[in-house]
Amino acid sequence: MDYVRLGNAGLQVSRLCFGTMSFGTPDDERPWVLGLDEARPMFRRAWEAGINFFDTANVYAAGTSEEVTGAMLKELAPREDIVLATKVRFNHQRRGPNGAGLSRKIIFYEIDQSLKRLGTDYVDLYQIHRFDPNTPFEETMEALNDVVKAGKARYIGASSMYAWQFLKYQRAAEINGWTKFVSMQNEVNLIYREEEREMLPLCKADGIGVIPWSPLGAGKLARPWGETTKRVSTDRHGKNMYQITEANDQDVVGAVEAVAKARGVSMAEVALAWLLSKDVITSPIVGASKLSHVEDAIKALDLKLSDEEIGRLEAPYRTRSISGFS
Repeated sequence: MDYVRLGNAGLQVSRLCFGTMSFGTPDDERPWVLGLDEARPMFRRAWEAGINFFDTANVYAAGTSEEVTGAMLKELAPREDIVLATKVRFNHQRRGPNGAGLSRKIIFYEIDQSLKRLGTDYVDLYQIHRFDPNTPFEETMEALNDVVKAGKARYIGASSMYAWQFLKYQRAAEINGWTKFVSMQNEVNLIYREEEREMLPLCKADGIGVIPWSPLGAGKLARPWGETTKRVSTDRHGKNMYQITEANDQDVVGAVEAVAKARGVSMAEVALAWLLSKDVITSPIVGASKLSHVEDAIKALDLKLSDEEIGRLEAPYRTRSISGFS
């Protein structure tokens, strides 16, 4: 396993990040999530392979993903050997005023709740889970700065939003001497490449670590076109985000399948290898609901694509509408 800095920060993370959205207690939104015993082999294999970077969120499986993640990481290694990330903004447990968002009140409450569920005194990376239009940039950044100063987070990061929104947060921190974001968690994959226009060049120029979510397009890039899974058929959130199929998605998936067959590897390996070939990408967040998903991700680290293969994979892509920002 290779380890790289998270952007310009001194923090060293594995070249793959293990995403834990697949674990917790099943709910109406994600009835396919797995419990602690089912998660254990996947966590252990990730750790054995050298993955030290684990990502969750307060909202995944109504917070129970954090509970499973915290319990598993205690089994694996001393806390200081692990890079642990979680997120704040959405909340399906608390409805009504002050239930979700990025206000000072919410951030202070939610960091403590996340730490309780994770069973730790701090997280290494605390990320805002999208832009909040109802809270001033300054309020959010000052609150996050105070979370860092209180020792509850070591670094802060952001997730999918417009580049101008990200810069407004960074500017608020810069002019006030507060902690700035060191990372961007956004959607980047072969069927969604709109981040190549603004956000990725910005991150490269400013030394921001990029830790893409959904590197396999919710599994679309990991199987031949038309095949389905329990997650695809039952994930209410996924249906809203991924079932609006752009005209050329099938062509992109076909290109991945062709390259995979020619190389004698899985489609997931090819899709991840493409992402890892981009110098702006720090550590893709790999989700798993089967041990084979972890194995494919590990194998992708050793798969080097030729320029010709990369060209074949990228050629079918056509501009599509922005998604995933809310």
